[in-house]
Amino acid sequence: MADTQQVDARAERKAAKLAREISAFSKAHGGAEGQVAYIGERGARIVLVGEDGGWGDLVAPTYAIAEQAVEKAGITRHESFDGEFAAKVKTGSYEWKRMAGIQIGG
Repeated sequence: MADTQQVDARAERKAAKLAREISAFSKAHGGAEGQVAYIGERGARIVLVGEDGGWGDLVAPTYAIAEQAVEKAGITRHESFDGEFAAKVKTGSYEWKRMAGIQIGG
């Protein structure tokens, strides 16, 4: 019983920390929306897109913790990173150069 309570407390703290980070991102970008994606044993990726087009991501140790963090932060959650949601992302020259470098072996 004690082990379960310890794990739950640890998960709760991690979700709260992620929620604070999501809220800070949202505040810095005039609001935010997100999507949670399962990434296997590593957990879940929370992709964030700000109202200004800025974007970022966080990794949670489990999908459940990621969902809990997004809910606590109070942002809109998308089921998928579809065209409409993805179109809100603004990329700069760094991203375009980096993507091109990957394609040509750089």
